[in-house]
Amino acid sequence: MTSPHRSVEAVPARNTLAPSRRTVVKAAAAGAVLAGPLAAALPARAATAAPVFLHGVASGDPLPDGVLLWTRVTPVPEALPGSGIGPDTEVGWAVARDKAFTDVVAAGSTTATAATDHTVKADIRGLQPGTDYWFRFTSGGAESPVARTRTAPAADAAVTGLRFGVVSCANWEAGYFSPYRHLAARGDLDAWLHLGDYIYEYGTGEYGTRDTVVRPHSPAHEILTLADYRIRHATYKTDPDLQALHLAAPVVAIWDDHEFADNAWSGGATNHTEGAEGAWAARQAAAKQAYFEWMPVRPAVAGTTYRRLRFGKLADLSLLDLRSFRSQQAATASGSVDDPDRTLTGRAQLDWLKAGLKASDTKWRLVGNSVMISPFAVGALSADLLRPLAKLLGLPQEGIAVNTDQWDGYTDDRRELLAHLKANAIGNTVFLTGDIHMAWANDVPHDAGTYPLSASAATEFVVTSLTSDNLDDIVKVPEGTVSAVAAPVIQAANRHVHWVDTDRHGYGVLDITAERAQMDYYVISDRRSPDATSAWARSYRTRSGTQKVERSYTPV
Repeated sequence: MTSPHRSVEAVPARNTLAPSRRTVVKAAAAGAVLAGPLAAALPARAATAAPVFLHGVASGDPLPDGVLLWTRVTPVPEALPGSGIGPDTEVGWAVARDKAFTDVVAAGSTTATAATDHTVKADIRGLQPGTDYWFRFTSGGAESPVARTRTAPAADAAVTGLRFGVVSCANWEAGYFSPYRHLAARGDLDAWLHLGDYIYEYGTGEYGTRDTVVRPHSPAHEILTLADYRIRHATYKTDPDLQALHLAAPVVAIWDDHEFADNAWSGGATNHTEGAEGAWAARQAAAKQAYFEWMPVRPAVAGTTYRRLRFGKLADLSLLDLRSFRSQQAATASGSVDDPDRTLTGRAQLDWLKAGLKASDTKWRLVGNSVMISPFAVGALSADLLRPLAKLLGLPQEGIAVNTDQWDGYTDDRRELLAHLKANAIGNTVFLTGDIHMAWANDVPHDAGTYPLSASAATEFVVTSLTSDNLDDIVKVPEGTVSAVAAPVIQAANRHVHWVDTDRHGYGVLDITAERAQMDYYVISDRRSPDATSAWARSYRTRSGTQKVERSYTPV
């Protein structure tokens, strides 16, 4: 059965990059790849050409009438991710109102090819708004797992509530992804938001694992080429907890720097050596191509991740790309952070964001934001806390005033955006943020120096990392040790910060009603345990019309 609503995206292939200073990816290295997690499922297979779905299935970017479906088929055992080989393979898909597929509402097929790493994306339309659906893929007699997805409410629907999982910063080598498992088990999510650092680009043991690589990733070297980025994405997609969450609900994702390279900007990155590691433009293009191949995300303006989704009359969600257009990070504590010629968003994206916030007729305006917008002064910290905090943020370890990778390093963009909110009386704006490996609940003041007299323009909920190192990991002390000392000092220097937890790993659950938006913060017991438990830590909310955060003493 073929649906007239089928639309399949295919990302054109681009050239791979120059060889790494550490490792050259060659056909002869295939044995090393086979030794990694990607090949873990292969011994159980017969040595036949029967297609299999080793990397799960996923959905994303829900619309009132549709959703984007994704999978990757392995047509023959040797057609490993990044290999560039393998036959063209027919892949069917079906969408049903029930898990047993007795009521199929849309079906179709497409061809998976080596040109897109045998990934498949089907943009399904013609569905009903605010409705649960189930979908699966088939190929050569093989069936994928069955997954649940959900369309967004109709644009004019009077929605009583929304609930989103919120995550960021998942370093494969630092631990297991149990937060994904706990979110999947809830069964009550309309969608989940990934605010960046879905993958990490470093070589084995080179990035934040508290000196212990819990599970090596593939490839072992820093990823530079299109094949490298494909293999790394594929490694992550073998994680059972990540697969479980993709089976449970649609994802809405943006990228941050590690999908490219650490502290990326439009013309390079801290973790990129021009020439020795090829040209940045080629590396960036390869990273983007692999991302759109391997993620259920619709490419938006100019092949970036900034776009807007709507969830009835209750909320719209503006998703930002804060890597593709930004100027190079300024020197710490330099006056150039205020230079109006420097930008975090780029002119077109900032104008788009401002126009969207002004035109919005929803109760809440959510902004998916990869780096913290709230001002953050840390100069008052003692030296023993300042140095590890500086290491985490990638800053000089003396005399810190700001983290210039965040909005603090691009203050003209921030002033313009907050002034726009004030001048147009735009309320109920909530920034949802990742990146910093800590949990925060903040007011976003017009002027941090005079706050609270200057009032608050918006609020911000920042989720901690799934596994990536935070302060207690860097200092190598028991969990909670650093936060007990650092949090009061941070709050004293930043009166708009209502809460900060510098030490724990976990995730958030954002619950929205007409009266309030509330973030419940959850923490996991041990990132190094595949069976880690989850516990509620804190909740903060912002009530409609207040532009301020307050504590809530129970989760939703």
